[in-house]
Amino acid sequence: MTKDDDYYMISACKDGNPMLRDGKTGDWIGTFIGHKGAVWQAKLSHDASTAATGSADFTAKVWDTHTGELLYTLQHNHIVRAIAYPPHNADMIATGGFEKKLRIFDLAEVRPPPSSPSNAPIETVVLEASSAFEIGAGVHKDSIKFIVWTNVPTTLVTASGNTLRWFDIPTVSCFREETLDGEIKSCEVVALAPGYSDSKDIGAGNPVLAVAAGKTVYFWDGDQFDNQIKSFKLLHGVASVGLDLKGRKFAVGEEPGTWVRVYSWDDGSEIDILKGHHGPVWSIAFSPDGRLYATGSEDGTIKMWKNCEGFYGLWKGNAGSAPDRLTE
Repeated sequence: MTKDDDYYMISACKDGNPMLRDGKTGDWIGTFIGHKGAVWQAKLSHDASTAATGSADFTAKVWDTHTGELLYTLQHNHIVRAIAYPPHNADMIATGGFEKKLRIFDLAEVRPPPSSPSNAPIETVVLEASSAFEIGAGVHKDSIKFIVWTNVPTTLVTASGNTLRWFDIPTVSCFREETLDGEIKSCEVVALAPGYSDSKDIGAGNPVLAVAAGKTVYFWDGDQFDNQIKSFKLLHGVASVGLDLKGRKFAVGEEPGTWVRVYSWDDGSEIDILKGHHGPVWSIAFSPDGRLYATGSEDGTIKMWKNCEGFYGLWKGNAGSAPDRLTE
């Protein structure tokens, strides 16, 4: 997630302590302390001013990324697996999880009171599940693992079991379903920052939804991610997928396995294999400038791979035949 000329990376983890890092170097910036269970998902707001986390402790939390303070605790009745901000808005949060309920919390309705004295810790706002708006009641039959807010602020996409669903917020209803090749393991929006994208990129310079399910990866574009532009059936299961919009390739975490395989967007041929993780790779994300990507694994590490020539971040010199790697 970008802010000014910098960008940041947030990681979820089973130890319950999500971390914020510099996106170019991987340097640790801070740890958000307060969850009492595994953190299944973590997201940054569009301006990186706040971070949202969903946890096995039956809460979602919203944090100030500058001070590390806990701003909001969003109470739930079961594990929170999915969390999402709308584009260009840090005042709303969508959550989902084992309750099989899609909820939207409006954070603008209640603000943390100013601390007194000014250097005292702020008072965290606690919101009950009943204070949220439920969308599509009774629609989900499996736990919600991913939520994507589309470029249309009134449309959400959820991943639950083997099904993608599109929801209209004003009517609180589901208006489209797509059954995929298997259980959905990854569902993320891929986008380049303004100034880096152009009409020659995959998606014609606009964000693309990348989904991994069964042995297939899927890609959608359009304002509501309702236009499937490609899918690739692979020879192995897929635990995650990341898309290089400018370089025209995609990377997947194989399942079972610990390798990341890189394929050509144009013909689906395998062009590289990245080795080094010692557990399944559950997350792959390209940077907002497309010049590196990060892989997050069950082995408790994040590895950062250079995706460009020359100097970049902590890398020196040209990329070799295999991507240069940093490990955190």
